[in-house]
Amino acid sequence: MVRVKNWLLIALPTLLTIAVADHAAAQTAPPGATPPAASVPTAVRRSGGLVPGQKRPPGDPVQIERGKTLYGISCTSCHGADLRGGDLGGPNLLRSQVALSDQDGELIAPIIQGARQNSGMPAVPMSPADGKAVAAYVRSVVATIGTQGKPPSIGKPAPSVLVGDVTAGQAYFASKCASCHSPTGDLAGIATRVSDPKALQNVWVGGGRNRRFGPTLGAPGSRHTVMVTITEASGESVEGRLVRIDDFLVTVALADGTSRTFRREGDIPKVDVHDPMKMHRDLLAAYTDKDMHDVTAYLVTLK
Repeated sequence: MVRVKNWLLIALPTLLTIAVADHAAAQTAPPGATPPAASVPTAVRRSGGLVPGQKRPPGDPVQIERGKTLYGISCTSCHGADLRGGDLGGPNLLRSQVALSDQDGELIAPIIQGARQNSGMPAVPMSPADGKAVAAYVRSVVATIGTQGKPPSIGKPAPSVLVGDVTAGQAYFASKCASCHSPTGDLAGIATRVSDPKALQNVWVGGGRNRRFGPTLGAPGSRHTVMVTITEASGESVEGRLVRIDDFLVTVALADGTSRTFRREGDIPKVDVHDPMKMHRDLLAAYTDKDMHDVTAYLVTLK
């Protein structure tokens, strides 16, 4: 221990001298000088997105349009209509370093021609000119990327939901909806009350409510209110608004403002739930995209 202490006493002045010399050297370094290790390449931000290390000139609209058509034919199944990956498992091109760095097809076109067949990307039967057109289209989409978290669709008008068949929608309405709703009764003028077709579609699919998650029991007096009749083993029955129900308990709100909770043991007491929204919830599992678009196209005519 004594030897260690003696060694420290001898070495300390030397260490202090080295530290002072380093500090002085740092102070006398030329202004603006940066050690090589601190040099970090920066990305060049430009209007419409972030492309690391470069700026691109605007693409040829004719070439981009041709590339869009070719991409839709040959690339969508793997990379998706929005370039974010498709059903066949192709990568997200919006995050591809190749797509971000490509200038004029020099990186993308060889891959289309088969440069990455050994990595799982098959060659696409496409001429070099068509490959460059596809690359131009990919670059045009990448150029619309906003700041982090914003998809390329930001700033573009949303596609219309009015793509259905009015006649087919009217027939579907007559077979599935007319038992509860009427175009000249409760739905008269609905397209005027809800003028946005997308909002109208959300409302009718949700059964008159524009809510995203699951069924609710409805507020007192609402036409969505779920009512329940509870019949005990003695024959006594209680009716009111359903507050809560599970396999063990059922709670009902009574007309006088009080509530009662009954313990459930199998089928005792007997519980009859009267849910005016049941048909809507059952249809949610049966609607096809065509059904929804057709009915929406029909409801838009009810002004």
